[in-house]
Formats: sequence, structure tokens, C-alpha cells
Amino acid sequence: MPPAVRRSAGYFALFMCLGLDMSVIGPTLPALATQTGSTVGEMGLAFLLGAVGGTLGTLLGGWLFDWAPGRVVLGAAEMLSATLLFLVPHVPWIGVLMALLVVKGVAGGVVGTGANTLLLWTHGGKAGPFLNALHFFFGLGAFLSPFLLGLLITAGGAYWQAYVILAVFDFVVGASVLLLLRPPLPVRTAPADGTASRAVSWYLVAIVLAAMLFLFFYVSSEITFGGWIYTYAVTLGLADAAAAAYLTSLFWFAFTIGRLVSIPVAIRLAPAQILVAAFSGCALFLGLLISFPASPAVLWLAVAGIGLSMAPVWPSGYTLAVQSIRLTAGVSAVIMLGDSVGGMVMPGLTGLFMERAGARAMTLLVFASMAATVVAFLAILAFRMRGAESPERTGPEPVSS
Repeated sequence: MPPAVRRSAGYFALFMCLGLDMSVIGPTLPALATQTGSTVGEMGLAFLLGAVGGTLGTLLGGWLFDWAPGRVVLGAAEMLSATLLFLVPHVPWIGVLMALLVVKGVAGGVVGTGANTLLLWTHGGKAGPFLNALHFFFGLGAFLSPFLLGLLITAGGAYWQAYVILAVFDFVVGASVLLLLRPPLPVRTAPADGTASRAVSWYLVAIVLAAMLFLFFYVSSEITFGGWIYTYAVTLGLADAAAAAYLTSLFWFAFTIGRLVSIPVAIRLAPAQILVAAFSGCALFLGLLISFPASPAVLWLAVAGIGLSMAPVWPSGYTLAVQSIRLTAGVSAVIMLGDSVGGMVMPGLTGLFMERAGARAMTLLVFASMAATVVAFLAILAFRMRGAESPERTGPEPVSS
């Protein structure tokens, strides 16, 4: 098997683990609240603190992958994450549980930064479809996790069994990544004279800032919707526990299908074209859900439509941004801070908003966050047009293995 293919397969498996781990939290929030003697609103801090760890892991990864062997860092981080996931359903104290989730978030942030960056270094300017494939595997994992939980509930099993199964799988993937061939060499920015550096500095900062905001608002929407749709459906009496688990799984299934379809689409269409279609779909189905909040049929239709529409947003937006700059692990980490912080703020506070303003507040928050994502997208396009003549307006070039 060619080294690039083997490395890509490893990165895909790691992102599948990220999806598995992320989507098991939302449907088990009520159970974890009972386990720790806390409220669902308090357990919503799991999103906040996990994302705090993710932010720290993103920063750490931006430093590690410019000098350390990628397979060692990725494998060790994933095995640590698996160990902590195994412990989550066995901790009766909310403080200890939250501390575990912070450390697990650090490991996940390292894995997310590393897989995205190393995949770009592996495939260079042709990385667009591979990035869509990478995030397809995230969606696949996010679909399978609540589906597994639903099967266990239907069969009379316990939620902790899902955590144990996922932890074992994650550990095997982490150990397997250690067997990958040497990762691609870091991309180094070519030296430039002082005049050129000053001329392009505004462009680099503008693109990076706009990309950070894009990921911040988009990830806020995705994690909030995927993490809280279970509680939303149960609270409004639109589904029982098992049906709500399957509803969450439907969202991630549609999300996964959308990511799969976006792989060949990304070969034929520009990222900006894909994003226009995706945003239109999000607006349509979120509008339906907000307009008909008491209809179970609309709920299931809207959840599927939102999953399909959200699917290509992250990889297309990230690709659009990094096409414009030469990417190092440090620059990638700074951009992905938007992802980490986005998974921190709104998902963590949504439980409190739902307790005070009702479950329907969740859909309004997601709609507002997606609208802000569109504004950040337009900013990226505007900066790209203004910087079209920039000597650094080139994406990552293919590197040797």
C-alpha cells in the first residue's frame, strides 16, 4: 500500500473516532446527570469544558506537529482519549468527570489538528476531496455512536456499555496509527524580504481571522444541534428515549451521507459554490423546524435536511481559506482555534438557555449561529478578492513522503 494511502486511512480512522466520541455525549447527558447527581443544565458544561480542553489541544498540536513524529503524537493522543472515554460512565462525581472531559478534549484537539494538517501536507493542492473524505468519517462515527446507543437501549442494555465498546475501538485505532509509515514533512513558508512580508501580512491575518470566525460559528451550530436534539425532542414530548437516540442518529446519518456525496462534488465544484447550496439548505430546514415546532413529522424531516445541509460546510470553508495561504501546523492550529472555541461556548450554554427559555431556544440559537457563519464566509470571499495579487495567495503544495 502506498505511504500516502496508508497515512490517509489512519487519519480517516482517527476522525471516525472523534465522531464516535463526540456524538455519544449528547444522548447520554440525562444518564450522566443521574450518575453524578447533577442536573442536565449542569451537565451541559461537558460541552464547554471538553471544548476548553480541545482548544488547549489545538494549540499544543500546532507546536507538536512542526517537529515531532506525527504517528507517535496521534497514536498516543488517541490511546489516551480511549482510556478517558472508558472512565467517563464510571465516575460518580461531577467535578472529576468534568476534569476527565477537559483532558480528553486536549487529546481530541491534538488529534483533530494533526489529522487535518498532515492530510493537507500529504496531498497538497489536491487535498480538497480528501478533506471532505476525512470529515465524512467524522460524520460516519457520529452516526454510528447514537445508533449503537439506541440498539443497546432497545435490547435492555445500559448506556455505559456504549462507552466501553467505543473506548476499545478507539484504543485499537490509536495503537494501529503507531504502525503508520513516517508522516509527511512539515510545510515551511519560503523566506521573503521585509517588503513582501509587510505587503501580505494584512492578507494573512484577515484570512486567518475570517476562517477562525467561520469555524467558530459553524461548529457552534453543528455541536449544539447534534448534541441537544435528543434533549430537545424528549423535552417537547416529540420522542421517547429510544426514538430520540435514533433521531440523533438520523442527524448524523444524514450528515454522513452529505459528507459522502460532497467528496465527488468537491472535485467538480468550487468550495464557494458548495457553501452557497449548503447554507440555503440549512436556512430552509431550520426555518421549517422553527415554524412547526410541535410536529413530529417536521422534526424528523428537518433533522435529516439539516444534517445533509451542514455536512459540507466545515471542509469546504476550511479548504476555501487554506487555498489562499501557505499552511504550516502553527497557522492550521490558529485557524482551528475557531473550531475548538466554537464547540465550547454555545453548546455549553445551550442547556442553561433551554432551562430558562424552553427547549425551542436551541433551534433559534443554531439559526443565529449559522447566519453568522454566512457573514464570515462572505468576509473570506471579500479578502480573497482583495488579495488576489498577493504572492502568498497559494495553498499548500504537495510534499514528498
